[in-house]
Amino acid sequence: MGLMDNKRGLVVGIANDHSYAYSIAESLCREGAECLFTHLPGEKMERRCRKAVDKLGLEDYWISPMDASSDEDLDRVFDAIGSEFDQLDFLVHSIAYADKDWLARGKFTATPREVFTQAMDISAYTYMAMADRAAPLMKDGGSMIAMSYLGAEKAVPGYNVMGVAKAALEAATRYLAMELGTRNIRVNTISGGPLRTMSAMAVAGFGDILGWVAEKAPLQRNITGAEVGDSAVYLLSDLSSGVTGQILHVDAGFSTIGL
Repeated sequence: MGLMDNKRGLVVGIANDHSYAYSIAESLCREGAECLFTHLPGEKMERRCRKAVDKLGLEDYWISPMDASSDEDLDRVFDAIGSEFDQLDFLVHSIAYADKDWLARGKFTATPREVFTQAMDISAYTYMAMADRAAPLMKDGGSMIAMSYLGAEKAVPGYNVMGVAKAALEAATRYLAMELGTRNIRVNTISGGPLRTMSAMAVAGFGDILGWVAEKAPLQRNITGAEVGDSAVYLLSDLSSGVTGQILHVDAGFSTIGL
């Protein structure tokens, strides 16, 4: 008997088997969930996503391309899910983007308008856009999560415009929770510690961040993807039935330390 038996949901953001989204899907599938998947448009991105999903050992799975910056594409994907499955129980939003040329020390003040707006769109607005489309499919209630980072709360060198976008994501979490709670839909976000993902490697000085966390965090180490995955199961399952609008830190306690 798994914690997610008879629950179906959409996982957005698997780029490879090192991504947070992969670890979350791995934990969800272990607990009996039926996961649907999307990938960025293009054959290369589909191959990467399928290669990772295949490692989950699923006999069959639903997968579709999706450009989250396109309202038409979002409509197409959620309409297809509604037509084929009728109902969703959970949503995992694990996507973000900012031009890596602006994720460097000393380059925040001059951030171009288009770089700022694109980061806000992909990293924050899309959580709202997906929630708007997923909520009608959560006919018996449901749960949604997104992924954030400490740079939303504190200024982290090299995180720059992404930190501002993640701050917006965390604020959106609270407003979504307030509005969707009347439909028994819970909305939370996990603030994960640094992990060697494709997106994280774009942050200047990322290796230094890993070393600093391992030295200063209460647990004296960095986290694993599996720890984030298992925390996602908690937030997406009935174990957290009274939890919504929260930012859950899964970071070996680093966010609790004043330096």
